[in-house]
Order: sequence, then structure tokens, then C-alpha cells
Amino acid sequence: MTYPLKAKGSAFTIDRIGKVYCVLDYDNITWSGLARRKAGRAMGNKCCSRRNAPDRPLVYPSTYKNEAGFTACPTSLETRYTGEPNTRVLSRQAADIVRMRNPGKCTTNGGRRVVKALCAYTARADSDISFRKGDRMEVLSDVEPDWWRVLHLTTRREGLVPVNFVAEESSVECEDWFFPHVSRKEADKLLLADSNPRGTFLVRPAEHNPHGFSLSVKDWEEGRGYHVKHYKIKPLDNGGFYIATNQTFPSLPALVMSYTKNALGLCHVLARPCPKPEPQMWDLGPELRDQWEIPRSEIQLIRKLGQGNFGEVYYGKWRNNIEVAVKTLREGTMSTQAFLQEAAIMKKFRHKRLVALYAVCSHQEPVYIVQEYMSKGSLLEFLRNGEGKFLQFEDLVYIAAQVASGMEYLESKMLIHRDLAARNVLIGENNVAKICDFGLARVIEDNEYCPKQGSRFPVKWTAPEAIIYGKFSIKSDVWSYGILLMELFTYGQIPYPGLHGKDVIEQVERGYRMPKPVGHCLPDDIYRLMLQCWDAIPEKRPTFDFLNHYFESFTVTSEIPYREVQD
Repeated sequence: MTYPLKAKGSAFTIDRIGKVYCVLDYDNITWSGLARRKAGRAMGNKCCSRRNAPDRPLVYPSTYKNEAGFTACPTSLETRYTGEPNTRVLSRQAADIVRMRNPGKCTTNGGRRVVKALCAYTARADSDISFRKGDRMEVLSDVEPDWWRVLHLTTRREGLVPVNFVAEESSVECEDWFFPHVSRKEADKLLLADSNPRGTFLVRPAEHNPHGFSLSVKDWEEGRGYHVKHYKIKPLDNGGFYIATNQTFPSLPALVMSYTKNALGLCHVLARPCPKPEPQMWDLGPELRDQWEIPRSEIQLIRKLGQGNFGEVYYGKWRNNIEVAVKTLREGTMSTQAFLQEAAIMKKFRHKRLVALYAVCSHQEPVYIVQEYMSKGSLLEFLRNGEGKFLQFEDLVYIAAQVASGMEYLESKMLIHRDLAARNVLIGENNVAKICDFGLARVIEDNEYCPKQGSRFPVKWTAPEAIIYGKFSIKSDVWSYGILLMELFTYGQIPYPGLHGKDVIEQVERGYRMPKPVGHCLPDDIYRLMLQCWDAIPEKRPTFDFLNHYFESFTVTSEIPYREVQD
């Protein structure tokens, strides 16, 4: 059984012999509480205990450091592997990827329900409290789904905390290496960040085994460079886990601990956990979780980001502190009452691939829509004029999968976007894509944005049945997604080049479809998928559920999906 150790120096390591964790150097170690009493009985044979405690937090070996960073692997381990081409220390870059998570039920701790902070949080109002990563809090009320009332066990302050910033104490979700809602492609992007050295790893739930997990490790090979290898962590009938059948472990922490000491057939020893991105904030503050009309004076417009069909978009700050994007709607664009009804619905839809709607300022014109800020702007501008011009094919597939994931969520909620296009997908750090303006087109009252006028209506993105008969559906969104794919894989090229809106309607009605583009990397399989999205019969078009799984599982190279470790 492992116990928390506090070292005055760093001259100690922890080894594993069978099922016993042994301290090899007892100098400068202080013990406390139960750990001292248990260890005292075991000092005669130089080990802490002969029992396993799979639910207790790991005591990491000297490979790990505190929250500020991590040391490199010990030399004795590194010499077993090919050296990296560049060993300079890289500064860690903050990731902008956010994802929803659910810490689950709190554990009982002496009659108390205790949670642990996954990362730091700074209070935004009088009703919430600040905390640091690792802080312990007792749950007083979990009635609300997004904010729990807690008692901070160190500061003794009482207040609200965002639920997705905490997790059950002693649960696997508290581990730095566990990523509960990350797909294979997301794992690849996170691990391949320049700041991560070889051996950076994470553990995530398996895609196809509800009781299994996947281990993803950053590796390097001469001639191939950096890449990620994935291993299946399979469950045992008795509750344990294994990667190779000759190495079984009672828990995930025990498995990870063992592979941090010896690769045991993996591509590399597990050197350090992948840095976790900060969780998603769905509200500007706890006081705005129900009432989200805010005073215009709280919004500071800093710089103009762009011009949209219905107004201008600005980078701004809320209360001179929190970064936001502000969309200003031109006067007469829509009925304020209709917009507020739609916005109330939009705010309830929450998914990691949808831009979060924070608040509105609707008491005077122009109406402000305050939403999550995405640093790279629209996908269209990103591909044409930004860093997106240099994206590799696998990056484009990753963006396609993210958009399909967000649309799959809207499909499951029976919400129609009506204006899906590259201009309405926003990009953040590390190529994170999120859909914006979902549902907004339904309440637009601008007569120019309709089929009768034709000048600004997005004819090239709209399904024929929606143009001719006004029949919008999730299947018309699938058509638009096919057009978006063409924009994506041609780096922002205008759809139907050389054709105007009226010509597009006539040609599409006759059966014309955009041909496979010349000069761009677009596999035949993906182009055939586009043609399926453009089927004249809406019911024959694929679902977003299918499209999401298609791009999530799309194999870019001949890389083996999962590696096997020989017994």
C-alpha cells in the first residue's frame, strides 16, 4: 500500500517488488498519521506495507515534479531508447481545448462528501470561491447541475464552485494522466504539442469497450519523427487491468505506476502526464447561470474581429477581466423578443464542439450577443489567410470530425442549424473547432437573407428542398456539411467556382454536383462521402452520427490502430 510521503530532499525513489512498494532511501522523509504507524511495523524489512490500495493516489517516482512542471526521465531509463533529435527545454503552451465532464458521485469521507480541485479557479462574484489545484472541498449541496456549494477544507470558506473543475477524491478522474472525454484524434493533438517530450502520455476511456481504456504515448523514431502510439488497456474479470497478459494490475494507477518505471514492452517508459486543458466555463459567473441579461456597461469592446451577415464581431472583456467575443446585431435584423426566445434555447445546448453563449445585452440597439472567444477566428479566414493555410491533411480530418461531433449533438437534440458553413465554425488554439450561430438563422427577419432576393442568401450552402420549398431539416444541414467539407479540403475555396447563385440552383436541380477538386489532397473515399451528403433525396443522406464516426476513425496513414505488447 502506498502512503503520502513528504521529502525534505529529492534523494528517494519508490520501487515495486511483486505487490510491495519499497522505500530505498529513508533519509529526509517525514511521516504522518496512519502512514507512520503502518510504516513502523514494516521498517524491519524495508517496506511500507504488504497490501495494495488501488484507490489511493499515486506517489510518483522522481520522474515527476510538482504542478509547475516535470523533470526528464532518469538517465538509466532514457538510455534504453533512441535519443530525441532536439532535447532543449520547451516552454509549455496553454491549450485552448475544452471539454465537458462529469465528476460523478462524491465519495464518503468520514460521513463527508469530498471533492478535489482538478485545476485552479478564481472567483468571479461574491457567491463563488477561489481554489488551487489539489484543494479539498466538502460538498454541502449538489442540487444545481453546474455549480455546487462547498466548504473549502483549508480556507474554511463556503461558496459555489463550477462542477467540472472538481472530481471525486481518490477517483481516477483526479489523476493528472486521466482524460475522461477525449477521443483518439484529440489525444493525438494534445500529445503532439511541441512542449511535450517523448514519453508524454494519457489514459482515456476506450471507444468500443465500455469497461476498457486506452493508453496513448508520444513516441519518436528516426525517419518518422514524433507520433503517438495507442495501447488497449483491457479489463480483468476480477476488476484489474492489463496491457500484456503477463503483467496484470489491480487498478489503473497501479498499471501506470509500473510503466513509469519500466517500459515492459511499450514504445517508451511513461515519462510524464500530458498537460490538461482547463475545463469549459458555461457561464460568465454563478450569478448569471439563470439570469443572463447583463448591463451593457459590463462589456468592453476592444477590437473589431470581423463583419458578418447580420452585424459586426468584436473581441472584448466582461468586467475588464474575462475574454469574450461580442456579436453586434444590426438594427432591424430580428425581433428582440424572438431572438431572446431562441437565445434561451441556444444557451441550454452545451457541447464541447459548440461555442458557449454566455449572455446578451438586449435592452437597446444594437443587441449584443456575448459568447466564448475563439482566438483563431472563423474557419474560413483561418484557412484562407491564417495559420490554416499550412494545415496537414490529418489536421483537416480532425476539424471535419469536430464539426461532425457538434452537429451530431444538435441532431440528437433535433435542433437545425440552417446556416452551417466554414464562416460559422470558429477555431481556437491547437486547431480546436466549434460551431457558432446554431439556430440563429431561424429568427432572422432580414428580407435580403432569403431565396426571393438571392443576393445574400447562402444558396451555395443550402439544400435544394430548403431553397425551393423552404423545407429545412437536419438533412439539409447534412447537405451544408458536405459543402463545408469542400471548403475545408480546398483551404477556403468558394464553392461552385465560376457559378452565381441562380446558376447553382438550376444546375443542382439538373443533377450537377461539384467535381473532385484538382490540386488538393482529397481521397476518393471522402469525395464519395460528399456526394452522399448531396443526394437529391434527403432521407438517403448520411446521419451526423455516421459522419462523426467516419472521420473519428478515418485512418490517415498505415499506422497500426492499436499496438500489441508481446508477453
